[in-house]
Amino acid sequence: MTSRHLISLLALTLASSFAQALELKPYSAAAVQEAQQSGKPHAVHFHADWCPTCRAQEKAFQSLKDDKDVDFPVYVANYDKEKDLKQKLNIRTQSTLVVYRGTEEKARLAGDADSGNIKNALKKAF
Repeated sequence: MTSRHLISLLALTLASSFAQALELKPYSAAAVQEAQQSGKPHAVHFHADWCPTCRAQEKAFQSLKDDKDVDFPVYVANYDKEKDLKQKLNIRTQSTLVVYRGTEEKARLAGDADSGNIKNALKKAF
């Protein structure tokens, strides 16, 4: 292996070690179903653009992006458009976070934008 290859491999290794832990993704029924079937931790966040609490929660999520304690995706569902999903999950208000491990609900948090409380809810997936 040449030194150029070694340097490239080292750079890739370092880049992967700095990868974000918590990942915000747009809601997709297929992605959530895949996470549930695999038994992996994940969460669904019901967000509305007009909601000040949701905007504050978004900042809290951003502050947790590098936190390795919550290394899984949070799927952001549009509160105004995902009516069937809201009904299925019994969501009554925007700014609701539902945390899962596989298909099992582990935590639910509504109207709370404190990053510590959000992190504690997310950690219940483990």
